Parts: sequence; structure tokens; C-alpha cells
Amino acid sequence: MRTNIFQIVKSVLAAVLISLAFVLIFTVIIQLFSIPMGAVKPVNQVFKILAIALGGLIFIRGDKGLIKGLIYGVIAVIVTFFLFALISWSISFSWKFILEIVLGAIAGGVSGIIAVNIKKGA
Repeated sequence: MRTNIFQIVKSVLAAVLISLAFVLIFTVIIQLFSIPMGAVKPVNQVFKILAIALGGLIFIRGDKGLIKGLIYGVIAVIVTFFLFALISWSISFSWKFILEIVLGAIAGGVSGIIAVNIKKGA
């Protein structure tokens, strides 16, 4: 049980840090090139999903990859949502947040399944 919790916590932290790194890099790209503001939200969503997938692939091990992935995916979305709200000093809830949670859970679940099977095969 303790190992599962540590895996979930490490995966969430990795996803948050990777997401922050992606956003910082993308901010520099936005400053250097004229990227339309309409592209920012979709690109950030892709970054968040990639960060969640990478966090799971790095830290999820053992068994129950789907369950651990679903849990950590949801937690990672919630943590990043509040972190970015804190950074921007604005928070707004909408149906899109529920969609983000669902996408995070799917990304976490899939990466958890893949991570567990890669570790068993290796």
C-alpha cells in the first residue's frame, strides 16, 4: 500500500514538473514567434496529457497500473489546475475542467497499463 502511494505521489510530482517545463518552453516560443492566442489552450492541453503520460511511464511499477494511473491522472490534473490558477491569479471552473479530469484519468490509466507491462517485460 505504501509503495503504491509513493508511486502515485512521485508520478503526480513528475507530471506537474514536466507540465511546468513544457509551459515555460512554450512561453519562450510564444515570445519568439507570433503564435495565435487561440493555439495556446490546445497546446497546453497536449502538454498536460503528455506530462501525465510521461509521469506514469517513469514511476508506475508493479501491478494495478490502471488503477494507479487513473488516480494519479486525476490528481495531476487537479494539482496542475490549481497551480496554474495560482500562477495566473485567476480561477474559473467550467465543464471543460471535467473534460480535463476525464482526459487526465485516461492518460494516466493508459500510461499506467503500459508502464506496468513494460516493467514486467523488461
